[in-house]
Amino acid sequence: MWTSTGRVPRRESENNFQGSIMRTRNSDQARTVVVLGGGPTGLTAAMLLAAEGVRVTVLDRDGADPGGGAEGVWDRWRRPGVNQFRHPHIMLPGAYQLLVRELPQAVVELKTLGAVSHNMLGGAFDLPTIGGRRPGDERFETLSARRPVIGAGLGIAAAETAGITVRRGTSVVGLLTEAGQGTRVTGVRTSEGEGIDADLVVDALGRNSPVAKMLTELGLPAPIRQKDEVVFLAYSRYFRSPDGSMPAQAPWPLEHHNSLGITSVPGDAGTWSLALLVSGRDRAMRGLSDPAAWQRAAALYPDMAHWVTYGEPITGVLAMAGMESRYRRFMVDGRPVATGRLSIGDAWATTNPTFGTGITMGMTHAALLRDVLREAGFEDLEKLALRFDEVTEATRTPVQQASAAWDWHRIAQIDGDINSVPDETDDQDWNFRQAIEVAKLLDPGVLRAFGEVGSMLSSPEQALATPGLVDRIIELGAGTAPYPSTGPCRTALLTTIGASKCVSKPMASNSRCR
Repeated sequence: MWTSTGRVPRRESENNFQGSIMRTRNSDQARTVVVLGGGPTGLTAAMLLAAEGVRVTVLDRDGADPGGGAEGVWDRWRRPGVNQFRHPHIMLPGAYQLLVRELPQAVVELKTLGAVSHNMLGGAFDLPTIGGRRPGDERFETLSARRPVIGAGLGIAAAETAGITVRRGTSVVGLLTEAGQGTRVTGVRTSEGEGIDADLVVDALGRNSPVAKMLTELGLPAPIRQKDEVVFLAYSRYFRSPDGSMPAQAPWPLEHHNSLGITSVPGDAGTWSLALLVSGRDRAMRGLSDPAAWQRAAALYPDMAHWVTYGEPITGVLAMAGMESRYRRFMVDGRPVATGRLSIGDAWATTNPTFGTGITMGMTHAALLRDVLREAGFEDLEKLALRFDEVTEATRTPVQQASAAWDWHRIAQIDGDINSVPDETDDQDWNFRQAIEVAKLLDPGVLRAFGEVGSMLSSPEQALATPGLVDRIIELGAGTAPYPSTGPCRTALLTTIGASKCVSKPMASNSRCR
C-alpha cells in the first residue's frame, strides 16, 4: 500500500552486534527460540535465526507435507489451521528478493517443486504507452506457485537447515512464564503436557493466533486490538492448461470495477487462479458462488476474460470470508504485556488479501525481527520488545493502517455503485490512489513507481521521489472516471450473474472512511 515499507531504522548510538548476541553471555551455549506456526512467516523466521546460530524449534498443529511433489501437496496436504490455505496467494518481489539475498536454498527448493519465474510488470511491457522493458525491471521478478507449494518448498529448506527442528502435528495450548519485574514468557506447553523452554517465543500462528488469549488467561492485560467491521468476500477458481503454458499476462494483476475487483494470480505447473472480490454487504454478488454464474461474470472483463477460457477449471468456486483488517499491539502504558514473546506477520496484524501482501508482509517482518535481535540482543528482553514494537510501528503499521483505510473507502465506493450514487470524498490519500490507478498504464515512470510499492520493494516516499512524477500522476489521473471503461455497469453484471431481481441494498448506505 501507499505508505512506508522500510527496514529497521538505525540508531547512531547503538551498535549492530551481528551474530554475537545469538549466544548466551560468557558461554558457547546457543540461544533457543520456539517459533509457533510452520507457514511461510514462521519458516522464514526460523531459517533467518538459525543462520545466526540460534537453535530453533518450529511447532505447528497441522500434519506434514505428504510429499509427491507439487501435485502431491496440492491434492493431499490438508491444513485446517490455515483457513486460506487453498486460496490464491502470491509471493511479491519484496519477499523473493529476501530469499535470493539471504535464503538461496529456499529458492532452489521452490524451483525444484515447479515454481515459475514471473515479472509483475510483464503484461504491461507491450503497451504503446509503456515502451517495453528497461534496465532494472528484473527487480519486479518473483516466483509464482500455489500456496501449498510455497509452504512445501520453504518447509523442505527449513528441514535441511542446521539448527532447526520442525515438529508438525504439535499443538500449543499455553505459555510457560516466570514472574519478576513484569511477566516473562519462558516457553510453551503442548497439548500432550510437554513443556518446551526457550529464550524467546515467536508467534507466527496467523490471523487467528490464540497467543493473546493465552496471555489474558494468565491474568495479563489484553493487547491493543483493532478489528475493522469492513467485510469483503472473495470467489476464486483455479485453472490448468493441458500443455503447461500460461494465459497472456494482464497489464497489472488487479483491477477495480463497478461493484467488484478482479485479480489474476499465476501458479506453478501450468496452473493459475482468478478471484472476484466483492463487498460482504452486496448480497446480489452471493450468486458468484455458482460456477456457471462465476464463469459468465469473469468473462465480462476483457483484460482477464482469457484467464477463464485458456484452460480447464480444476476446482469449483472457492469462497473466502474473514478478509477484514486486524491489528494487535502487545504494549500497555508503554510497556510490553509480557517479555519473552513477540508476534510477527498475521499474528501481529493483517491486510486485505486483495493486494496479495500477506506472505510478503510476514516474511519481511521476520527479517525485521532478525535485524532487531542483532541490534538489541537477548539479554534485556524488555528492551528487545520495546525496540521491536518501535520498528514495527515505524515500518509496518503504516502499511497495515493504509490497507485498512483503503478498505473503508472501497466499501463506500461499492455502496455508491449499489445505490447509483457515486461516492465522493475529500480524502487526499484516497483521491491520489484513484489517480495513480488510472495513470499507472499511461506512463512508464508511473508504472514503475506503482510497481515498486505494489511489489513491496519501496515506500511510497521513495517510489514517488522522482521530480515531477506526482504532478504527472495528477495530470493523467485526477478527475477521471473511477473505473476502466472496459468493464460492465452494475446492471449488466447483475443480469449476467442472474441476480438482476435481487435486493442489493447494503446494510448501511452512508459508509464513509473514518
